[in-house]
Amino acid sequence: MAVRIFSYGGKTVWMLIAGFVIAAILSVMLLTRTAELRYQRDVNRMVYNDNLGVLNEVKSKLGMTGDSLKTLLNESPAEAANQPYIVVSMADHRLWYKQGKEVLYEAPVATGSGKELVGGSSGQWRFETPRGRLTVKAKDENPAWVPPDWHYVEQAHKKGLGIIHLNPGQAISTGDGGVVTTSNGEVVRRYGNGSSVSLGGGVEGKEIVVNGNIVVPPYGTTARRYMGVLGTRRLELGDGYGIHGTDHPETIGQSVSHGCVRMRNEDIERLYPMVAVGTPVYIY
Repeated sequence: MAVRIFSYGGKTVWMLIAGFVIAAILSVMLLTRTAELRYQRDVNRMVYNDNLGVLNEVKSKLGMTGDSLKTLLNESPAEAANQPYIVVSMADHRLWYKQGKEVLYEAPVATGSGKELVGGSSGQWRFETPRGRLTVKAKDENPAWVPPDWHYVEQAHKKGLGIIHLNPGQAISTGDGGVVTTSNGEVVRRYGNGSSVSLGGGVEGKEIVVNGNIVVPPYGTTARRYMGVLGTRRLELGDGYGIHGTDHPETIGQSVSHGCVRMRNEDIERLYPMVAVGTPVYIY
């Protein structure tokens, strides 16, 4: 019977068999290539993240729900290289500056609250401290805080006010013949008689209010610069995050910040000269 099949339709049958064989070979090659790409991707990811992927896997396998500092430090790539590094435990609200296994300095900190803020058309924000490996990108003394839009939305929510954005050169009527506008890098109030007065630098809780709306000043104006909010020193981590002092030392030891790691001014002043730009920062 098999002989007849091959004799009457031999060409077709052989083509079908060849097709199946080729398809099987291609499938094996595709699976092999996919496995190789996944392997390469994982290796690249591990190198790029300084092996943090491995640390996270070890952390999950060990059930480190309590942010165990001991295991973290035992696995730290920075420790293995014997270079100074910073570790921040959000669970313990504590910061350690270490080299190898030696603790060079430690202090309590405040970290992100995890709260969400919705500002309608202005946006939506979640105030979390980023986990993983970061780097000290810059350092500055007596840093000025340039608040993002969420600060004004938050203040408006607290006071039951609206929000209005002031663009450079724009004039917002105050309803009494005057306007709030910009002039020479400042936000000013100009009166009907032509005189004007600067509204000065930003002060937390004392934002400019016009007709029941908090005014969001343009970037680059003095009204968008708040002094003292970030304390006396800051270690910049990028993307708006940092380790810095505070004008509210009573918050240290709590989850209350908008994402940055806060320290008491006296603590950041002791840590600041020890830490070089490029120092790894591990936050868990």
